[in-house]
Amino acid sequence: MAKILEKERLSEAVWRFRLHAPRIARKRKAGQFVILRPLEDSERIPLTVAGADPEAGWIDIIFQVMGKTTMQLRDLPEGASVRDLAGPLGKPTHIERFGRALCVGGGVGVAPLYPIISALFAAGNHVTTIIGARTEELIILEDDIKASCNRLLIATDDGSHGTKGFVSDVFKGLTEAGEKFDVAFVIGPVIMMKVTTALTVAAGIKTYASLNPIMIDGTGMCGGCRVTVNGQTKFACVDGPEFDASQIAWDETVTRLNAYKSFEARVRENYHECKIANA
Repeated sequence: MAKILEKERLSEAVWRFRLHAPRIARKRKAGQFVILRPLEDSERIPLTVAGADPEAGWIDIIFQVMGKTTMQLRDLPEGASVRDLAGPLGKPTHIERFGRALCVGGGVGVAPLYPIISALFAAGNHVTTIIGARTEELIILEDDIKASCNRLLIATDDGSHGTKGFVSDVFKGLTEAGEKFDVAFVIGPVIMMKVTTALTVAAGIKTYASLNPIMIDGTGMCGGCRVTVNGQTKFACVDGPEFDASQIAWDETVTRLNAYKSFEARVRENYHECKIANA
């Protein structure tokens, strides 16, 4: 069990929880994640470690309320504990002094991107970050990221903050201005990653995308998180979550992510109706 030390609402449906997890805080590295279960009857869900303090013994997780399990997690009060917490899991992001690094995040994907940005910056890279969301109210971690990179650019679909358009549009503007990058890291909705990485790869930039497929045990045993990379089956939980974006079978990844959409919608609605009935 892990005690909830603090909880903070970052946007309409995005929350940051600070959990007491000293062993994970000591070992976690950028790019790694945990799997947790809020209650005894909850599903197991993977969440990136968005921050940690090894001395104080806490980790931060940031999640978007999408289905029943994240609704259960959101509803836990400060001082309560999540039922199970396992980690750190996955391969850490390879960090070195690449030179000019580009980090692109969309929506709640900005949360797992943040520790990567910080690690690249600390390693001496010149880091340009592009983050985006539908509207200004959905932009998260702006101040944190601004303090951890050389330049932050923002895109919103409606133009309420930064450039009107998508993160891919901002990247196009940089390339048209003649800017070059040595490496890119892209995290966000799968369609955004597919479109953006196609542009960065075409520009000759070595690009990594962090995948978040359906995941259950986090140890490679269940096979639920399988993805096809360079024609081979890989498991995001143990082989990833980051992969060479030019080698990912994006269409297959999109299809697998949508496999349980209708079921998830029914479960979410049932949970919502039960809460109203018991209020």
